[in-house]
Amino acid sequence: MWGRKSKSHAASAEASENASSQPLKEALREVRIEAAERTGIVVEMRDAEAVRLELLNDALNPVFEEIPSNVEIFDRGVSRGDVPRLWIDVISYVLMGRDKRTYRFVQDTRYGRKILFESSDIPPTAKAITRYIAGRLIERERALSEDASQPPRKPRRGGWFWRAIAAFLLGFVGGIAALIIVALLQNGG
Repeated sequence: MWGRKSKSHAASAEASENASSQPLKEALREVRIEAAERTGIVVEMRDAEAVRLELLNDALNPVFEEIPSNVEIFDRGVSRGDVPRLWIDVISYVLMGRDKRTYRFVQDTRYGRKILFESSDIPPTAKAITRYIAGRLIERERALSEDASQPPRKPRRGGWFWRAIAAFLLGFVGGIAALIIVALLQNGG
């Protein structure tokens, strides 16, 4: 009682002394915990984006089943990276908007990224993608029909030899003419 402290009082005094003597260590521990929680949230958000894109991908299954097997211009799949994407073909894909709820259907062009459609619901997004696929199929059919309507060119045979001889002779005559002009200018001047 007179100068002696109880054991529980001594333990609490020692704990408060350790906490106050190492404030940086405690702050580092708290910051690490907060960073781990933020990282977990980012990973969960990225996983949520990929799951939403998988749902859209599943909604597109009937559309892709109707595409003829000989058409190989579409390459559908979800890529999981820093920004998850649902690829439709080589130049177009769906990614989630900044709010992580909006489906953004975009196409890469030589002039930059072009937003084709944007919605927070799966059915309208799937319909926009279906229309895009239909448009690409029609473009393919037109390109193939134009190629078939033009007669194939017959390759020229043997013509290259005479063209080479003519080019050589033209160069030879031009060189002689240039030498004659230079000689006349030097003698006359």
